[in-house]
Amino acid sequence: MRTDAVRAWTGALLVVVLLLAGCTSDDDTSTAPTTTEDLGGGELSDLPVDVDPAEDTAESTFVVSPGTETVTVTEAEPGARLSLVDAEGERLIILKADEYGQAHFAYVPSRLLEFQTGENAELPTMDGGVVEPGAGYTIRGEDESPVQVSEPFDVLGRDDAPDGAFFDEQAGDLVPSGRETEKFGYITTRDGVELSVMVRLPGPADAGPYPTVVEYSGYDPSNPADAEPGSMIAGLLGYATVGVNMRGTGCSGGVFDVFNTAQQTDGYDAIEAIARQPWVKNHEVGMVGLSYSGITQLYTAATDPPSLAAVTSLSVIKDPWLQQWPGGVYNGGFTKNWLEERDRQSSAGGSSWVQERIDAGDTVCEGHQQIREQNVDFEAFGRSLVHRPAQADGRDLSKLVSNIEVPVYLSGAWQDEQTGPQFADMLGNFTNAPVTKFVLFNGRHPDGYTPFMLSRWHEFLELYVAHEVPDLDPTVRSLAPAVFEDFFGIPDLHFDDDRFGAFTADQYDEAKAWYESTPDVHVLFDQGGEAEHPGTPEPSFTKDYESWPPAGTETRAFYLDADGALSDEQPSAAGIDRFLNDPDSASKVFFPEDPGYELTAPTWTFDWTDFAEGNAIAYVSEPFTKATVLGGPGYAELSMRIPDGDADVQVSISLIDSSGTEWHVTSGELRLSDRKVDEATTDGLRIGRSFSAADSRSMPVDEFETVKVALPSFAQAFRPGDRLKVAISGPGRDFGAWSFEAIGEEGTPRDVGFGPGQASRLMLGVLPGIDEVPAIEAPCPSLRGQACRTYEPRTNTTAE
Repeated sequence: MRTDAVRAWTGALLVVVLLLAGCTSDDDTSTAPTTTEDLGGGELSDLPVDVDPAEDTAESTFVVSPGTETVTVTEAEPGARLSLVDAEGERLIILKADEYGQAHFAYVPSRLLEFQTGENAELPTMDGGVVEPGAGYTIRGEDESPVQVSEPFDVLGRDDAPDGAFFDEQAGDLVPSGRETEKFGYITTRDGVELSVMVRLPGPADAGPYPTVVEYSGYDPSNPADAEPGSMIAGLLGYATVGVNMRGTGCSGGVFDVFNTAQQTDGYDAIEAIARQPWVKNHEVGMVGLSYSGITQLYTAATDPPSLAAVTSLSVIKDPWLQQWPGGVYNGGFTKNWLEERDRQSSAGGSSWVQERIDAGDTVCEGHQQIREQNVDFEAFGRSLVHRPAQADGRDLSKLVSNIEVPVYLSGAWQDEQTGPQFADMLGNFTNAPVTKFVLFNGRHPDGYTPFMLSRWHEFLELYVAHEVPDLDPTVRSLAPAVFEDFFGIPDLHFDDDRFGAFTADQYDEAKAWYESTPDVHVLFDQGGEAEHPGTPEPSFTKDYESWPPAGTETRAFYLDADGALSDEQPSAAGIDRFLNDPDSASKVFFPEDPGYELTAPTWTFDWTDFAEGNAIAYVSEPFTKATVLGGPGYAELSMRIPDGDADVQVSISLIDSSGTEWHVTSGELRLSDRKVDEATTDGLRIGRSFSAADSRSMPVDEFETVKVALPSFAQAFRPGDRLKVAISGPGRDFGAWSFEAIGEEGTPRDVGFGPGQASRLMLGVLPGIDEVPAIEAPCPSLRGQACRTYEPRTNTTAE
């Protein structure tokens, strides 16, 4: 490989750093609301719900563009009242056009309300839903005399895909000229919205075809100056790459939303249009990306585009609502900041490269900016959804991934500081994917691009996109350690050993069959726990399973006991321990202000502080006498008593090693009014909840009630001499990038009972098939993603 290629490889990994840094009740018996605030930002309309069929009407002069669960109106009079009317003649919602005469219908309240659109607009946040697919809709201009009415139109649904001829017409639109290898352009989706794309080929188009991958997100994948990480690395490994900006972002047209159905079906349309290009091998494409562009792969694949070969999703989420409200507690840290940044970046000219293209004469890009006036504040919208609405199911990946019918590679970290570990709950839901390969580990958000992960990622792409026997270029393999050292600050990192050396290039079927015979789940333990080079992204040992959580996982109970003990048996004596509500701690994270959040530093600097005396209770086990690997989802079953009807509770588990270092393992949150367990979605140690308003109810005042606080999946080896600790408190302090906004007054008591009749306990899984684990001497800090500190015993406060 030439020196300039080495520089390119180094540059690719350095850019990864910069890009990843951004990924960075009781039943209602009240009367009908009468204030603007009560109406979710709307106001009561003076128009009747039912349209008068005898009313004089005229043909509309505004333009109506129906889409997937959306309708956009342009060329209306500024401030005009525009009604969306269904086929039965009922007004569903009235929007007032912005200063450009635009209005975008996407959400419908449960009663007829009017909303102003444009700058500082608010979405309907009462009970309601989306614009349902169907025929016979009209838009009425209510301020005209006679009333202007559009021609009837259809609103598309998720499955209303165009036929192949629609995409065939775009077959030559993305071909670079002559000997050029790059092209910026646009593809057209089923509702006419144009998405900006950036094509990068390994060579001239006529020298192809090339195995091709797509990176699709609302960041900057179509920025001509910089490829995103997944595309950049794939390109260096010989793949053609196409970066696609979601509607409402970059130079794309349309109105931005967060993972709505229109964005999902746009992914389908992008795949089909790109696969038609003459330089695409086999006229099918794969997808790459981490975080945002990892998540969108799953949404796209769930729409079942025929030309999608495979997806490789890294560091993903499970459910956008749960991401903003983990356990029903508002995530005021990373998720809040991420949504605010998406709102900013999707505004007109929100990215510098977009303005540069406009200044250079891209009139298409310029023409797409005005509709951004219809973008809304999604952070505020999500914050208003205190209870999970039923319509959130349309964006819940744990419910959508069963529709995926292509091979899936997915990797994720239990301690992912940005997207969290909830993704593991859905690993058993890929029921129609012909091949699934999951790599799970302790680690950080960008660790899908560590050397070992890249090795497995490359194998998968070669088998299911390139359709070749995996064979990493020896030059790339030999030069990689120097590049990885520049990136990770750790010497002697390398790609994993070649697992396909026994297969010749013409033994593709045999190689693929062997690969598919290997277990689906590969778990890495103790990544980073190396004394000589702390933070090295390599495990001390690994274990393979056919599923997650593994079959044969045994349940082990650890009981809360007197004097802060965590016992193997239910205590014979009853007791009550108390902690005080500490809402100020909800905003505390374990990264210090200086140096802050160092995304790719070999080790992190921690300021993992404990709660003040009296604001938390903790229980510690006796030292383990033999190696025990705990893992999978779990829960804490607590007998709790509070005086104020509701509370936010955090349960954290940690490992205390024989040297006295405490290592954070995982944490779970719960707003107690959301405590009702959904038996239909509960499976073993995994607790399911609806978080719906219907299932919300206050805690009994000053009476004990049992609650189950769900703990997300993890896998942690406890060696002889190690101890298990569980801490119970309000939210906060135990996360790197997640902080919370907790409810309740400071100092309000929260009591936890234990003993006979109050079996407060920790319920965890013991992973099968691991009888011995290698010894490690992990200095603090070293284990990737896991905060550490010197363990300090504490005395619990007892209650009368």
